[in-house]
Amino acid sequence: MNKKTFLLLITAISALGGLLFGYDTGVINGAQFYLSKYFELDATLKGWVVGSALLGCFVGAIVAGPMSIKFGRKWSLIISAILFSVSAWGSGLPEILPETVTMLVVFRIIGGLGIGIASMNAPMYIAEIAPSNIRGKMVTYYQLAIVVGFFVVFLATYFIGNSLTEAQNLQFGWRRMFWSELVPSLLFLVLLFFVPKSPRWLAIKGEDNQALDILTKVHGEGEAQKELIEIKSSLKSDEPKVKVNYFSKAILAIIVIGTALSVLQQFTGINAVLYYGADIFEKALGFGKDDVLAQQILLAFVNLVFTFVAMYTVDKYGRKPLLYVGSIGMILGFLLLGVSLQQNAVGLVSLIGVLIFIGSFALSMGPVVWVILSEMFPNKIRSVAMSVAVAAQWAANYLVSQTFPMVMESEANNNAPWNGSMPYFIFVAFILVIIFLTYKFIPETKGKSLEEIEAFWE
Repeated sequence: MNKKTFLLLITAISALGGLLFGYDTGVINGAQFYLSKYFELDATLKGWVVGSALLGCFVGAIVAGPMSIKFGRKWSLIISAILFSVSAWGSGLPEILPETVTMLVVFRIIGGLGIGIASMNAPMYIAEIAPSNIRGKMVTYYQLAIVVGFFVVFLATYFIGNSLTEAQNLQFGWRRMFWSELVPSLLFLVLLFFVPKSPRWLAIKGEDNQALDILTKVHGEGEAQKELIEIKSSLKSDEPKVKVNYFSKAILAIIVIGTALSVLQQFTGINAVLYYGADIFEKALGFGKDDVLAQQILLAFVNLVFTFVAMYTVDKYGRKPLLYVGSIGMILGFLLLGVSLQQNAVGLVSLIGVLIFIGSFALSMGPVVWVILSEMFPNKIRSVAMSVAVAAQWAANYLVSQTFPMVMESEANNNAPWNGSMPYFIFVAFILVIIFLTYKFIPETKGKSLEEIEAFWE
């Protein structure tokens, strides 16, 4: 197997963690309509069932750091695959389990743990194994997999639901929707046993020969030797026998910058648009609930196309230019949506605004944040720093998803001068902060080895 094929194969397998991230997020959206009726859930319980996985995501991201240090990136991903599989099986509440909402929530939280662990380890693993000249493209496969997973699960739940009567969907259709996740989760679990361990993790553990073997398969013999020397030099300068002080001014600053970028990914409002997109479409174009398929296909298509654009430009133009262009596009999209709402002129312009926002996010903050987070942290703190940044992102996700409906339904938002536009102008303010943060604090990592990026902070 040649170097290119080998790298593409292990990247694709690792990126399945992203596909399961998207699949698990989407499966509850497809199943919740029927399971809510089956269990006769009130609004509070329905919100708890749908949102409980985010609690698991937060905890999973926190434990992912220490787990990655102790067991490595590969075994952390294997553990996440097991959690995905257990969650998919248990969420369908097979006959041997008590049929209660509490049991369903337990398995949703278990799935969230898997997402949290995978969302930190998968992009980091890809970054640590990919050559610097194509590392950005390789890491964006993770974001592409999330988008594909969300779209695939939408199709799966749609076809499962459409093939059954409403009575059958209420009784067992929603179970099959959860069980459909067993296919990608078990595939992920089996294939992970065929990928190598991270060469940088092996070097940290003193397994230089194994690290060199893997680097040779990816980079070729001459480049592998050079790469290993850089890694070992970086580790020596880190003085591994001295315990890392994460609260020292220099290290804390790096973690704060990465965490701020990670949190701002959610403060763009992306999940408010994805979670509550149906309401936005209904308001803008009068789409009914029966038009969910058309809405989701439109969003998914734009998301997918611009994720591909990011994949093929992130190593050519760099990370920062994509963040600038995407931020300007997101601002333009929300201004079109916000002003049309403010002027009570909802229609095609509002829809175009939403699609411009989605495309701009998919071009920039969607994939590029994962690329930068996987690259920017020095070897000695990468696992812990990534864990903190990703956990903060899940906390921000929860905060936005919980507060967006409250702001939307508030009296101030629904009266002049806002007329329903307030949340979008709030998001615009946060996107302006992204531009400032990128300009002032984010390093351009294009074409640099992880060790060269590390030198930026010294």
